[in-house]
Amino acid sequence: MEERIYKAVSRAGVLDIILGVIAITVGVASGVLLLISGARLLSHKSKILF
Repeated sequence: MEERIYKAVSRAGVLDIILGVIAITVGVASGVLLLISGARLLSHKSKILF
């Protein structure tokens, strides 16, 4: 019985680590894309008409 609980908790821990890594990767990737698009907007600022 204790071994089943240990395995279940171990799997949950591994899943949490995997999801955390995925969340960090998505966050970094979206931040880089936002920086690139902001730099493009700043470089073409003179061409934008309001």
